[in-house]
Amino acid sequence: MKHKILLVAANPSISTTTGWSVGFWASELTHPYFEFLDKGYEVDIASPNGGVIEMDGMSNPYHESGYAAADEISKKFIDNNELMDLLKETKKIEDVSVDDYVAIIVVGGQSPMFTFKNELNLHSKFLEFYKKGKVSSTLCHGSSLLLYLKENDQYFVKDKEVTGFSNAEEDMADKAMGQKLMPFRIEDEAVKLGAKFNAAEPLTPHVVKDRNLITGQQHYSGRVVARAIINELNRSLK
Repeated sequence: MKHKILLVAANPSISTTTGWSVGFWASELTHPYFEFLDKGYEVDIASPNGGVIEMDGMSNPYHESGYAAADEISKKFIDNNELMDLLKETKKIEDVSVDDYVAIIVVGGQSPMFTFKNELNLHSKFLEFYKKGKVSSTLCHGSSLLLYLKENDQYFVKDKEVTGFSNAEEDMADKAMGQKLMPFRIEDEAVKLGAKFNAAEPLTPHVVKDRNLITGQQHYSGRVVARAIINELNRSLK
């Protein structure tokens, strides 16, 4: 029987800073998805509320902006009707049994920054994965989830080495769009809570491992995060 990995994306929401519809970032889901499948894992896709999840517009390689036009891996996913159907009926996180999976990865995009604070079922489920020693991972703005977790009355990120979308990258995004995009910054908040925030050069693939917690910096880090998860599973599942 194949081992299963749970991939979690935020449900669609509305940005309180821009008024835009926001969702998950395409490559942060598609790149790990294919990486896991290529190594023989099964992948289930879940979301806090279940049901439909949607890509951030500019992350879609077919978007008129052309921002992600070179993302052939996401095109491969989008061009497959069966795979796209998976985004219409995601599992509800509270209905997921941790024991069915060997790892969890929570991807980013813009929606997590506006929704994850109140997704208590996702908080508890991620902590359950971590406390059971299973590989537990967040990617890019998905790392905002870590800011809300507590363990033994202490903030989860305290003294842990983590990464996520960095201040320098937020500066670049704000400048490119001509306005403030995010309601807060992961790097600033993580440091306030006592985390050891480890950021590489902006838009450089980067992964950080702290015991069974694996974090990736931004949307260019999907494949390296997936490979780090696979490497850890190869070690822990022996």
